[in-house]
Amino acid sequence: MAPIPGSGLAKGLAVTLRTMTRKTVTEQYPDAQPELPPRTRGVIGLFEENCTVCMLCARECPDWCIYIDSHKETVPPAAPGGRERSRNVLDRFAIDFSLCMYCGICIEVCPFDALFWSPEFEYAETDIRELTHERDKLREWMWTVPAPPALDPGAEEPKELAAARKTAEKLAATQQAEQAEQTQPGEGNA
Repeated sequence: MAPIPGSGLAKGLAVTLRTMTRKTVTEQYPDAQPELPPRTRGVIGLFEENCTVCMLCARECPDWCIYIDSHKETVPPAAPGGRERSRNVLDRFAIDFSLCMYCGICIEVCPFDALFWSPEFEYAETDIRELTHERDKLREWMWTVPAPPALDPGAEEPKELAAARKTAEKLAATQQAEQAEQTQPGEGNA
């Protein structure tokens, strides 16, 4: 069956008329803050304690907007007779948000969970040089990172949590046994 001439035009005009008769919804930003989706990509926060200066984030960044400087430090042996170890110490970690395209590759490749998305989006500056956030500023953004979503109730417990729970249960059991021994009077003393 052939379409009626002008039916497409009529459908288009019907959509336009329906839209014109609806009330518009205008959010009065900045007076009313917008409801952001849980996975909003705003700014990147740095959890410095987890950073091992592996440089994966800087190497994988397509814009080369991550700047990392470090130095090596020698750590004394943990046990007598052991050997000294060397470790990287973070001197500078900066992200230039005027170059960043918010792709999230740096966050995905970080093997130690040192980078996180924060939903904060209000960090505009009048000077473009202020958009390079050093590690102190990146650490401040960590306070705005939301907690991870809850696990699926039917999912298996992560092996790390299971091991930690078993260790805690064993420790609690040994402490209770020690307390029970201390509270019972000695049977050989008469």
